[in-house]
Amino acid sequence: MWEIENTPANQIYLTFDDGPDSSITPWVLDLLAQYNAKATFFMVGQNAEKNPAILQRMRQEGHALGNHTSHHLSGYSNSPQAYVDNVKLCQKYTQTNLFRPPYGRIKRSQVKQLNKSFKIIMWNQLSGDFHKDLDIDKSLKALCDYTKKGNIVVFHDSQKSFENLKLLLPAYLEYLKLKGFNSIVIPHEKLVFSETTDIVKQ
Repeated sequence: MWEIENTPANQIYLTFDDGPDSSITPWVLDLLAQYNAKATFFMVGQNAEKNPAILQRMRQEGHALGNHTSHHLSGYSNSPQAYVDNVKLCQKYTQTNLFRPPYGRIKRSQVKQLNKSFKIIMWNQLSGDFHKDLDIDKSLKALCDYTKKGNIVVFHDSQKSFENLKLLLPAYLEYLKLKGFNSIVIPHEKLVFSETTDIVKQ
């Protein structure tokens, strides 16, 4: 899913990858609260395990959780079963039917398996906040120029991205407010799997 059709007027979907981070994610949550914006957080399982209070806060404040594998794996570098097993590890914390492949790299065989239980969420706007030499002005202009209803916009609540994120996100949220856009969570369901239950069958 690269964008979401049948989205209400002036609604977009902010998403954040690679967290949660003990200092950056609370900063993001505070900022979203200031703008009454909701977001979907695609979390790495090993980070989620370390930050249970942040997960609880996300749920309490009306945000959605997504699965981003437990160890930020590239689908291209792993077998279907190894990849699905890593998704399952993350699912212990996210308990969601939303999944985003790290780097956007996933094999058709992996898609076939995961499609049985998950909505695979990609994007159509990428902030580029993870780039070390990002031109902030160009990135912000592109974000603003191409914003339209139903867009799925990617940021990262990670240490690597924070220097860019702390400049981009407040400015982009201010733009959304000015233009009358609201950010809502991606439609989702809560899915709970026990450690002995397969997410999908081969």
